[in-house]
Amino acid sequence: MKIMKAGIFYFIAVFGAGFILGPVRLLWVVPHFGTRMAELMEMPIMIAVIFFAARRIVRHLSLPLTLSSRLGMGFIALGLLLAAEFSLVLWLRGLTISDYFSTRDPVSGAVYYLSLGLLAIMPLLVARK
Repeated sequence: MKIMKAGIFYFIAVFGAGFILGPVRLLWVVPHFGTRMAELMEMPIMIAVIFFAARRIVRHLSLPLTLSSRLGMGFIALGLLLAAEFSLVLWLRGLTISDYFSTRDPVSGAVYYLSLGLLAIMPLLVARK
């Protein structure tokens, strides 16, 4: 149960930050720098959010330093994030799943997919003191 709770909190933290940064990126950064650059500029912020959220939640919930608990937390958050992305975000943007993948920039899209992998494994990478 602790792993599920950690995964849900982790998802809420990361999705919440992305939900706040998304409109900022779309309304103010994209018009000045373009979509690719705006997404690439947002990525270090999201990676920092991923790192700090994982570290905070692992420490706060005293999640054991086991492969199953840490990766469980990460993959629960990843699953929830993908479910939210493919339902809520696509609906808000008026896209189908095929539109989503066909319009994804190859450079910023690749970085985004790498960040999703990082989201899944970050609870394992952060150490508890």
